[in-house]
Amino acid sequence: MTKGLKQRILEKVAPDLKKVEIALDHHLNPNVELVRQIASHLLFSGGKRLRPLLMIHSARLCGYNKGFEIKFSTIFEYLHAATLLHDDVVDEADIRRGKKVAHTKWSASKVVLTGDFLLALALDIAAKTREPDIISVIAKITRDMSQGEIDQLAKKGKLDLSEEEYLEVIERKTAVLIQGACQSGAILAKAQKEKEAALKQYGFHLGMAFQMADDLLDYIASAEELGKNPGADIREGKLTLPLIHSLVNASSEDKTWMQDVISETEFDPDQFEKLKEKLYTYKGIEYTRKRARDHVKRAKVCLDGFGDCQSKQLLCLIADYSIERKV
Repeated sequence: MTKGLKQRILEKVAPDLKKVEIALDHHLNPNVELVRQIASHLLFSGGKRLRPLLMIHSARLCGYNKGFEIKFSTIFEYLHAATLLHDDVVDEADIRRGKKVAHTKWSASKVVLTGDFLLALALDIAAKTREPDIISVIAKITRDMSQGEIDQLAKKGKLDLSEEEYLEVIERKTAVLIQGACQSGAILAKAQKEKEAALKQYGFHLGMAFQMADDLLDYIASAEELGKNPGADIREGKLTLPLIHSLVNASSEDKTWMQDVISETEFDPDQFEKLKEKLYTYKGIEYTRKRARDHVKRAKVCLDGFGDCQSKQLLCLIADYSIERKV
């Protein structure tokens, strides 16, 4: 099912993806060649271009098809790449998309500054829309994502992290960028406020589902499927929904054992496999899937007020794919 769904999406977006790739390369024109090399290391390493596609087809869903939606969609891929460069340094990650992360090839300071450049580039392109509301959305995204990462860092290793706290973190870390891409498409199209609000809500629910699915994959996917080592969240001291729910429902004995595993400074693959079993026993995996599916349903409901068209069909497919994907 997943392969078929992914293939259907790719067939629909192939012409747009080619144009997005060209635009990303064209606008990436720093004065320092090293900045381009570092940025390209991540930018052109096989990303899905989900966020640009969401802006493009949110705009088209609202009747906009002037071509500028391609150029302006790059804002969201540059923002996404900037946050990944920064996150990998903060998390001391070693693999991203199946290859060594940038800071293993260049110094962390150079990578962070390249991320800063991409943030500035995104803001520069946003200014070229001459839409104050889009500029405001981008500013809010950068503010919220920074706070989300700081909040997650502050909560690192917190064994009693609540579901509410987790939801606040993933909204800021992931959902706001996807939400902003959809909302900006509506703003570019000068859509009615009701349609802008509907696409903003679609983006919120899609973003929440997408991150929950990501958190699931860290426990149920292989290294090959993930493009990085499984158990990254545990290695980094991050409690995500599958684990949070399981801890709440675990017996006193199992809860203590699970907390001991989480607190270990050295990652033990055998212990990780046993921990995964507990997530199935206490339905953390099942619960996270259910919550993600609920967000997908709510995302698709947000599109009910739009007429049927290729862009609406695509946005519904992307919503389904957000939780069915393997990678």
